[in-house]
Amino acid sequence: MTKFILKGIGAALAAGILVGGLAACEKKEGPGERAGKAVDKAVQDTGKKLEQAGEKIQDAAEDAKK
Repeated sequence: MTKFILKGIGAALAAGILVGGLAACEKKEGPGERAGKAVDKAVQDTGKKLEQAGEKIQDAAEDAKK
């Protein structure tokens, strides 16, 4: 019975070490991932510029009403 418990503890420790080792490995991003991030940033920046332009148009329209 104690051999069974020791084997279980050993297996749990081995699994923990393997999982910990895999978690410690940092995957470096490749060129595709970097390009995707650049596209995402460009889309966000464009959206912000469009929003600002829309606000300026609304402000101009409100000023024209006065």
